Amino acid sequence: MGLRPNLLTRRAAGVASTTLALLLSTAAVGVVPAASAFSAAPGGACAEPADSHANARVKPGAAATHDPNELTAKQIREREADLAAALRQRANFRAGAGATTLATVTIPVVVHVIQENSTRAGGNIPDSMITSQISVLNQAYAGGTGGAATAFAFRLDKINRVTNPAWYPIVNGSSAERSMKSSLRVGGKNTLNLYLGELSDGLLGWATFPQQTLNTMDGVVALNESLPGGTATNYNQGDTGTHEVGHWLNLYHTFQGGCGGSGDSVSDTPAEASPAYECPTGRNTCSATGLDPITNFMDYTYDSCMYQFTAGQASRMLTAWNAYRAA
Repeated sequence: MGLRPNLLTRRAAGVASTTLALLLSTAAVGVVPAASAFSAAPGGACAEPADSHANARVKPGAAATHDPNELTAKQIREREADLAAALRQRANFRAGAGATTLATVTIPVVVHVIQENSTRAGGNIPDSMITSQISVLNQAYAGGTGGAATAFAFRLDKINRVTNPAWYPIVNGSSAERSMKSSLRVGGKNTLNLYLGELSDGLLGWATFPQQTLNTMDGVVALNESLPGGTATNYNQGDTGTHEVGHWLNLYHTFQGGCGGSGDSVSDTPAEASPAYECPTGRNTCSATGLDPITNFMDYTYDSCMYQFTAGQASRMLTAWNAYRAA
C-alpha cells in the first residue's frame, strides 16, 4: 500500500549488513548524460556556481521563502558536465598514477551537535539518537528496507558537542553557518560532517553536492529532532539524514526538472511533476510510464512512506564517489 516494508526490522537497533546484493561498476549506469558543456577553470578544474550546492528537505507548509534545494535547468546541466569532466580527469589520473577505483565504501562520520544550552530543548540530544541515525543510514544504503543495495556503509567516528547560541538555530546560507562549518569541519572529501541542531525556516535539512575541490561548507545539516526517537512528528525516523546524505553523494530530488528533460538524471526513477508530501499512494503527475516514486528516499514524503533507492541511484552515487570523493 505504499508504506515501508520491513519497518520493524528497519528500526531495530544495530548496524545492518553491508553485503552488496549487486556489484556496482564505475560506469554511469542509469545516469542521463549532460546536455551542455561546462566552462573549466584554470588548470582543468571545474568551478561550480556559487551556492548552487544547497539542498533542503522541507515539511509541507514550511514558511521558507526560498527553497534552497531547487536547482535551475542551467545548474543541472553545469553539474552534469562537471561530473563528466571529473570522471575524465579521474580516468586520466588512474592511467598515470594508479588511483584506486572503489566498489565498496565505508564513510567515516563526524557528528557536530550544535546546542544553545545543555537542555534537550536547547539542542542537547542523547548519543543514543545519533547511534540510531547511523544504523538507519546503514540499513537504508545496504538495501535493508526494500530498495537497491548501494556501495556505502557508515562508521561513526566522533560526536562533537558545541554550545554556541550564535549558531543556534542553524540558519541556511548565513554567515553564522559558514562560521560554524569553517570552525568545526574535519577530514577530507571522504568524511561526512553531519551538523545537528534546530533549523531555520521550517527546513528539515540541507546538504552540499560533491565538488572537485573541498569546500569548508561541505557536509549535511539536519534537524536534531528528525533523528530516530525525535519529536518531529512524521519526520522522526531518521530519513531526513538518509535523504540529505543522498544529496551529499550527488543525487537530485526525484521531482527535479518535473515531467520534462532529464529529470533527476537517473533513468529508473519515474518522472514526477512536483514534490510528494505525506504518502499519496497511486499519485501519478506525469504522462511518462510509472507512478510517482513516492517511496523513494529522494522525495519529500513522510519517513514512514519512503524506503528505497533504485539501482540507477546506487550506480550514480558510486560513480560520483569515484569522481569526487575517493582518495
